[in-house]
Amino acid sequence: MAEPELLLDSNIRLWVVLPIVFITFLVGVIRHYVSILLQSDKKLTLEQVSDSQVLIRSRVLRENGKYIPKQSFLMRKFYFNNQEDGFFKKTKRKVVPPSPMTDPSMLTDMMKGNVTNVLPMILIGGWINWTFSGFVTTKVPFPLTLRFKPMLQQGIELLSLDASWVSSASWYFLNVFGLRSMYSLILGQDNGADQSRIMQEQMSGAAMAMPADTNKAFKAEWEALELTDHQWALENVEEDLMSKDLDFLGMFSKELPTGIF
Repeated sequence: MAEPELLLDSNIRLWVVLPIVFITFLVGVIRHYVSILLQSDKKLTLEQVSDSQVLIRSRVLRENGKYIPKQSFLMRKFYFNNQEDGFFKKTKRKVVPPSPMTDPSMLTDMMKGNVTNVLPMILIGGWINWTFSGFVTTKVPFPLTLRFKPMLQQGIELLSLDASWVSSASWYFLNVFGLRSMYSLILGQDNGADQSRIMQEQMSGAAMAMPADTNKAFKAEWEALELTDHQWALENVEEDLMSKDLDFLGMFSKELPTGIF
């Protein structure tokens, strides 16, 4: 015999479900703008800027070297890849791993991240759990096993309740991680309200990421440039241009627009 279906009061939708969605979305928007206000620009040293520009110059040479004469290409390649005194061979950078104990800016960024991300989630989650405790808000449209009860029915300890029902506290956490598309639509892709992206970065260690090893970047660029040969892309370009039947008379006889608008 099938169990009787649980019927929810329609006022729960008006006074529990929608307020939790609105509060969660509003807190995410506020967190986004607070993170923008607290965001500090990372200061780059002259050495870092110089190294990045050198890598860009080498990459541009590999990609567009076919448009300059072979002698010019070889001169630039010799400057970067000479075995004795080439830039990528003689330049060695010292990589110092960052430490919060020695870098006050890193410690400040960690504190800002906790203030804008972790603290609001704990406070709002506790307030919602206290204000809307004991409510069953909605039901997922597919059956679930009993292993999902602790995740979807926080604050409700009913063994007879089907695991598909969602409590008010769990509904809040579902909104925290489920409003990602709304935040991206309204605030843009790289927003400070996307809690799931922030937690993924923290779990992957992006917040405490090691700086890029410039020596490895130089070595990789040296190898890539060493394998690049000059292929002159403008060979016989004069003959090709002069062989075309150019209608100069028709080109200059066209009426030019007299105004922009």
